[in-house]
Amino acid sequence: MAEEAKNWVRRTRDYIEELRQEMRRVSWPNRRQVEGTTAVVIVSVFLFAGYFAIVDSILQKATNSLFTFFTK
Repeated sequence: MAEEAKNWVRRTRDYIEELRQEMRRVSWPNRRQVEGTTAVVIVSVFLFAGYFAIVDSILQKATNSLFTFFTK
């Protein structure tokens, strides 16, 4: 059981060291890149929201028309 605990500590230490090495290799975006991609995401979200609102409105009117037609 003591050997298992030593292995766990060693594996955890190795994992953390490998994680640190990998994080040094990451190329982080600069502030301008982050702001640009954030703006694209925000604009895209609003465009999709508008599109889905229009489609929802059209489908709602069509459904209501069908219900009205078949209930008369």
